[in-house]
Amino acid sequence: MDDSHHTNTDSHDVIVIGGAFAGIAAALQLARARRRVLVVDDGNPRNRFAAAAHGFLGQDGRPPHEILAEARAQLEHYPTVTFLRDRATHATHATAHGDDSFDVELSSGATAHARRLILATGVVDELQDIPGLAERWGRTVLHCPYCHGYEVADGRLGVLTRGDASLHLAPMLLDWSSDVTLFTNGPFSAGNGERQTLEKRGVRVVTNAVTAVTEDANAPVIVEVRDADAIPLDALFAPSRTRVASPIAERLGCELEEGPQSITVRTDSFRETSVKGVYCAGDAARQWQNVSFAVADGVTAGVAAHRSLLG
Repeated sequence: MDDSHHTNTDSHDVIVIGGAFAGIAAALQLARARRRVLVVDDGNPRNRFAAAAHGFLGQDGRPPHEILAEARAQLEHYPTVTFLRDRATHATHATAHGDDSFDVELSSGATAHARRLILATGVVDELQDIPGLAERWGRTVLHCPYCHGYEVADGRLGVLTRGDASLHLAPMLLDWSSDVTLFTNGPFSAGNGERQTLEKRGVRVVTNAVTAVTEDANAPVIVEVRDADAIPLDALFAPSRTRVASPIAERLGCELEEGPQSITVRTDSFRETSVKGVYCAGDAARQWQNVSFAVADGVTAGVAAHRSLLG
């Protein structure tokens, strides 16, 4: 693989934009099909804030950067793959070539050409604007109980809601701990009936505005609220709002869809977007997001892109 920054005028069968779990999984399928693949990655995977990946078959508890490093090293053994540490800034239909191919511009000034594109750009987590929240993201402020709940089981757990769509997290966390506090950060919009149901199940509901998230020697997370005592926790689950990390899909004309917590690229079951020849895999293409899903999506997109080249 080539990590250098240079003008790459070679034509490839497929350019994979994004070299984390979905992108590497897609590239591996194409490499094994002996297709020419360019993987462009800027080295900023979404889970770079997490110390360990959990629930990933055969890799449970291992640091994500170690898993990716090994995966990329394995990809180096395939001679038809090129890896560029760069950022894809723009992609267009390559009309000058007279076919349904694509040109990709890179921040280094390089331009690459391919017959197919796989967008594995991932997403950006947008957290609520509360002092101290972002600084603890991935450590004691968490997003997914399936990814991190086991490690904080039986501790003092909190949920910071982001609209009604995240209310389900509080009763779910009772499978990990009997000590769960729901912070609505304002009036409880779901209604008194649902509040009573949560409290009956043992979930403490705090409607005071959250003013800051801190920590001390006795508590990894302290939620400070207006007009009440601060509440110490062992972990705070704070679902983020996500958006696609790169504008390339939208600029190409790929249809987007909006869900309760995220904006994603619309794809079919083979991970092809609304633009023929452009595929999207991983977090950018799904509402339910974790490493296992990303790898599966990458495999699907890689195989589908390869089969599309056979016609």
